[in-house]
Amino acid sequence: MARVNLLLFVLVLVSALYLVRTQYESRQLYTALDRAHGEMRRLDTEHDRLQVEKRAQATPLRVEALARAQLHMRSATPAITRYISMPEAAAAALAGPAPAASAAGGAP
Repeated sequence: MARVNLLLFVLVLVSALYLVRTQYESRQLYTALDRAHGEMRRLDTEHDRLQVEKRAQATPLRVEALARAQLHMRSATPAITRYISMPEAAAAALAGPAPAASAAGGAP
């Protein structure tokens, strides 16, 4: 009977130690989860801030101002626009092959 009592006492002790270890690991995991949620909220806020900044950087007025200031670009006006006429041979070459009648032998 003493052996059974000793065995039961050891089993209860091992079970209690396992319970304490499990609770400790559970608390650690909960703390890590809470930190991850905090990091997620921080990154989400930063993402939103960067999206707003990106939209602000891409406004047409800002792009035009940067083009004028840094690239020394200017708007195209009819006074500075040059029109080039293309020779007919080059235009025909760019137009591609002739209609199907000329490809079949030339005569209709």
